[in-house]
This record gives sequence, C-alpha cells and structure tokens, in this order.
Amino acid sequence: MTPVEQAFSKNGVLAQAIDGFSPRQAQIDMAVEVAKAIEQKSSLIVEAGTGTGKTFAYLIPALLANKVAAENDELQKKIIVSTGTKNLQEQLFHKDLPLIKKILATNAQLALLKGRANYLCIYRLDQYQQTRGQLDAATLSDFVKVKTWANSTLTGDIGELVNVTEGSLVFPFITSTTDNCLAKDCPDFDDCYLIKARKKAIDADLVVVNHHLFFADMALKDTGFGELIPKADVMIFDEAHQIADIASEYFGDAFSTRQLLDLSSDVLQIFRTTLTDVKQLGKAAEKLSKRCQEFRLLFNFDPERGNWREKYHQQRFNQSFIGLKTDLDFLYQVIKLCLSRNEAIDNCFERAINLLAQYEIMMDVDVFGMSFWYETTPRHVVLHKTPLTVADKFSEYVKSSGAGWIFTSATLAVDGTFSHFAKHLGLESANSLLLDSPFDYQQQSQLLVPRYLPEANDKNRASALAELAIPLIEASNGACFMLFTSYRVMHQVEEILANNIENRLLVQGQMGKRKLLEEFVEQQDAILLATASFWEGVDVRGDKLTCVIIDKLPFASPDDPLLQARSEDVKRQGGEPFAQIQLPQAVIALKQGVGRLIRDISDRGILVICDNRIVNKAYGEVFLKSLPAMKRSRDLAQAATFLKEINSEKK
Repeated sequence: MTPVEQAFSKNGVLAQAIDGFSPRQAQIDMAVEVAKAIEQKSSLIVEAGTGTGKTFAYLIPALLANKVAAENDELQKKIIVSTGTKNLQEQLFHKDLPLIKKILATNAQLALLKGRANYLCIYRLDQYQQTRGQLDAATLSDFVKVKTWANSTLTGDIGELVNVTEGSLVFPFITSTTDNCLAKDCPDFDDCYLIKARKKAIDADLVVVNHHLFFADMALKDTGFGELIPKADVMIFDEAHQIADIASEYFGDAFSTRQLLDLSSDVLQIFRTTLTDVKQLGKAAEKLSKRCQEFRLLFNFDPERGNWREKYHQQRFNQSFIGLKTDLDFLYQVIKLCLSRNEAIDNCFERAINLLAQYEIMMDVDVFGMSFWYETTPRHVVLHKTPLTVADKFSEYVKSSGAGWIFTSATLAVDGTFSHFAKHLGLESANSLLLDSPFDYQQQSQLLVPRYLPEANDKNRASALAELAIPLIEASNGACFMLFTSYRVMHQVEEILANNIENRLLVQGQMGKRKLLEEFVEQQDAILLATASFWEGVDVRGDKLTCVIIDKLPFASPDDPLLQARSEDVKRQGGEPFAQIQLPQAVIALKQGVGRLIRDISDRGILVICDNRIVNKAYGEVFLKSLPAMKRSRDLAQAATFLKEINSEKK
C-alpha cells in the first residue's frame, strides 16, 4: 500500500483525525492518480462528481510529496493550487489546508496570494486622506471604516473589511492597479502589503492563488516583464472548467474607460494637492472623464457583450472613439509639461503612453485569428482583443515547465469524454479519470421536464414559468433557486411572483452575492432568483435548498462575439461549430447549475429544466447522458408531492 493509499485507508491518518471518515474508492483512485502525475511530472485531467472529496484527493498527495522530499533531504516540491474564486481560495487556505497540515504532521509553509486589487495601498490611502471632501457621503463613510481598519490590519487584505460592501466605490481610492502603482518609487514600498504577500509566496511550499492571478502572471512571463507566481513543481487547478476562457483573456489585450477614468481621477488628485499651478491638468482630466461617460452612454443601459468590429464601423461609435483618443492625447501633452516634478505625475505620464498604445490596438480591428469584442458594466466599457485559441501557447508552457499538472472539476466531461476541454488547452496527451458522484441520485432527487411550456421567445414565457414555479415554491416552503439565462426574463418572473406569493424574493443585484446567499439561508421561506454567476461556486447544503428551477438550456447567445469568431474558425477548418463549441459549453454550464441541488449525502430535492429541447431534440440526449442519473418525470403534481414529503420531514 502506497503512503497515499495508506492515508485514505480505514486505519489511516484521515480516519484517526476526522470523526465519521470512511474510505471512498473514487477519492482513493483520484489521490493515487494525482500522486502519479506529481511523481512522473505528467498531466492529469479529472472530473470528480460532487461528493467525491476531490479537495483532499489532490492536497494530500501534493503535501505528502513535499513531506517525503523534506525527510529525504531533497529539494522540497513547490506547489501551486489555483482556484476559480476568492471564496474557494479562502476555504482552502483557512479551513482545508490547516486541517491537512495537522493530520500529516508536516511543516510545509503555506501562503495565500491574491491579485493586487485585494490589498490596501498605503500610499493611495494617504493621498485620498488629503481630499476626503471630494467623496460623496456613502463613499466617505466607507473611507472612514477603511481608515480605522488600516490601523490594525496585518495583511492589508480587503477581504477582512466585512463592514464595507463588495461594490463600494471606495475601493479604487484605496487599492492600486498595475497602471498607477509607483513600484520602487513609492515612498511606502517597504511597508507594501502586496510586496509582503508576494515575498511570503516565494518562500512558501504551497501557494493558493486564483485562475485570474495565475494567467496574469503567465502572460507577464510571456512578455518577459516579471513573474508573480514562483516556478513550481506541482500545478493544481480546481474548478478547471473555467481556465480556457480566462487564459484567452490574458493572452489578449484590453482597453477600458475604467483605466481612463482612473488616470483622470489620479491627475485631478495631483492637481488639487501638489501641482495646483497647472490649471490645464484639471481641465484636461475633467474633459477626458466626461468623454468616457459619453462613450458609455452610446451603449445599452443594461450590461452586455457585443462585437467591437461591428460597432467600430458605425459612425457614431467611431466618432466618439476618436474623441477618446483626442482627449487622451491632450491629457498626455499637458502631463508631459509637468514631467519630473514628482513621482506620481511621472507615473501618470507612463500610463498615458501605455493607454495610447492600447488604443491603437483596438483600432486595428481587421487582424486575423482574433476576436474583437466589448463588454459593458453599469459605468464602464471594456474593449477586448482575444486570440481564438491558446492551445499552442499553453501546451508549450506545460511541456517546458517540468512540473506535474492536475486539472480537476465536477464538470469537465461532455458525453463521457474530455476532448472539448483538452483540445482548447492543447492537452490531448494528458491522462484522464472520470469519477461519478457517490450520491444516490435515484433516491435523493428527481428531474422534472414540464410539458407544454411556451417557446423561449414567446410573450407568455415569463408568466408560464411563474405559474409553474408557484406550486413548487409552496410545496417546498421556499428553499428554491430559480436560475435564468437572461436578466429580462428574471425580472419579468420576479414581478409576477411578487404579486402572487408571500415568500420573500431575493433577486441578484439587490445586494452582493455573499450577502444574498446569507439572507437566503437565514430567511425561512426565501426564494432566490439569479443568473449566470449563481450557476456555479454556490454551496447551500441540507433542506435550505430542495428545488432548483432552470429556465432553459444555457446555450451562449449566438450574438456573443467570441463565440461567433470561434465558430467561423471551426467552419474554415471544416468543422461543425454547434457540436464542437456551443453544445459542449452549454452541457458544462448546465452541469454546474444542476450541481447546486445535491451537495451532501443527506440532501434531497427536485431539479426542474423548463426546456423541452432536452427531450425533443437529438442533442438533448447529450445533456441527459452528462447529468446525474436522476428519476425523470414530466408530472408537476408528482414533483410537488415529493417536495411536500421533504418539507414535512424538516418539521
């Protein structure tokens, strides 16, 4: 028996340390394969169904390999664990890793590393302390809370700021970006929390990062400017289904009005505090800021994605975009007159040069092999230039690293194969393992596909969804998620439900995601209505969630510019875009949504998919084969009865 198998055995260290632990064959199989990949410095792709215990199955082999190396006086293995979200980062670092470290009796040094926007910037905090009068009342109130916290924090991690909402406007004033960081010219460089976190990561045996940070660092290495994450012997990606799109984003370019507004804001700050004699600084900054707001107003009010190539060739967008260049260039010329008067204005000059270069990239929209697209937030427009594939670049990086690479998630396979995931990242030669969930879905759950629902674009669609949901909400006494593929339908259903049920409705956008989930768990009969961001990374266990209603199969919008560009590329190669891109993406997204329902061996519930295509279309079979083996029904009354049984057992 290998040390890894021994750890997971009925008499092993896990059984001795954790009450109620019992060996799970799927978990042991995964741990053994992870250990092999680490030893052989090979690549492994693992789909581990919900409840497999994949976190321990990759952490224990990794830390055991490190411990064995230390005991043999060999160079200890450096381990990077990359996760999909900051929440999962926190859980790994503060909960799972300390427990495993204790169980294995290892002295491995651990570090948590986030992106720079997660750390307090002492210099910027002090700068804005001088102009607090420029902030509105709410932001000023948050600024005071930050100031109080800043006096006691040891890490500078703004995740500690529990009394300031995630979307607070104070954060741009107290954190830095790669654009406005003064680096070694900063007077607070020696006390910088970000630098301290990076130094700790360099010295640690295991570093927990997130995918965005990992690929930001990988892109930096590619350009030769530096590296945030030290070279590792073991690379582990949890929630790995996200990484192909994230990698594409970081190997491309972006240009946003947020960057322009941040520059304008910082120049105004410098004008008001140290360069008050240069009136043109204030005027140029305000002019650019106003132009950014006007550019945002050209787009739809609701956040959206679209094709930048098409927009660029429309006269009103083109003229406004040219106006951005004119005003940015004017600000650049004024800043140039102030060079060498202080470090802050010199930094703004460098940023202006870089932004002008990025602007030129977004003008050259006829480059081949790239998708040009935009996305909007309530306040900003971001323009993207994204490569259609990162397979060659990423696979070369993996091969040349000399490390073991592990990619795992509950949702990587489509119709029993990993070809979709592997092809996007150039990992066709990787070993793979498909592990089913240990849960008894036949006994614990039902899949309801209601009959006679109107088509997706029918004007009566929202009222039909609400009418369907009401008896299920009543039967489950709340404890229900309604997941939508569009904001419009979500708000239509919200309006109808508000007039027909007494339950509290919690709707995405009312408050931050974490707060919304806390409210859902605390409120006895609450219903949660949400879109894409709640389809994954949400963990509500037990009888607090017994019904998940999904409005339709989550195919990406055919208007999505990245999808359009990739589809055209597949066509040119003689492929079938629907089968090769759209269908696999939708299957993985649906599997994520389904995964919200059964999170534990004692959970029970109903999954409702309000889309007849899953039974009427030939491709529906691909969805059904990729889902857990639930009992299937088209009988709404039967589903309501099942929910009533679960609800009665709560009492």
